[in-house]
Amino acid sequence: MQAYSQADLTRLFRLPARLVGALARARYITAPAARGKTNYTFHDLLILRAASALKAAKISTPQITAALGNLRATLPPGAMLTTLALAASGKDLVVHEGATAWEATSRQYALPLKESARASVTVLASSPPPSSSHLEADTLYAQGHALEDTDAVAARAAYRAALRLRRDHLDARINLGRLLHLGGELEEAERVYRAVKISSAMLSFNLGILLEDLQRESEAVKAYREALALDPGLHDAHFNLSLLHERANQPRDALRHLLAYKRQIYRQGDRE
Repeated sequence: MQAYSQADLTRLFRLPARLVGALARARYITAPAARGKTNYTFHDLLILRAASALKAAKISTPQITAALGNLRATLPPGAMLTTLALAASGKDLVVHEGATAWEATSRQYALPLKESARASVTVLASSPPPSSSHLEADTLYAQGHALEDTDAVAARAAYRAALRLRRDHLDARINLGRLLHLGGELEEAERVYRAVKISSAMLSFNLGILLEDLQRESEAVKAYREALALDPGLHDAHFNLSLLHERANQPRDALRHLLAYKRQIYRQGDRE
């Protein structure tokens, strides 16, 4: 078992607290404690990983809970989601178990997918279970995050320890780079950011801010553009690009990014 707070679950699996609560109320996962940390089983973590993949595919919370409930009811007692794959199909989810396909919310058998469509299936749990080093890295990341406000040095040490276990732990790398940047260790922060092998909008955005502080503005522009290519809704990148283009005496580009920033802020206000 691994101990996590509810905030850790939200952060590690990129799930809103509302969805984590819905999974707990449906008894798909252990209910998180109101305070402190709760011990979660590997099966809990598997359910959270499945929910995270579905949420990333823009599946609604009611669909996720309904699909996971039907999956749990379908599996033999004690079995886990180790041989299944899910794919979005219109307003439903299609479950693939070997050559058989059925709708997760209705349990009706689905027509076979075309070969091109099958390639888009999101495998939720057919990969090997996370290794103990991966789980330990997640624990170290959570410890680092909890220490940031009280002991930045210890937080940085926890993030470095997580990265020694998992070089591809993106959240630990982003947070370590940010703390180094805040501590004035700009060159070391850049080394941490650039050692990543995975594309990340937030990492590219943070790198852009760092490069601005290093007075390498043309490289900062490139980093912000990379961030927007990965996440077009990252409105702060538009704002920073507008300022950079204005300083470079490029008013047309400055205006274009400023307008994009204002449009996104306006839309965000409408959604709220």
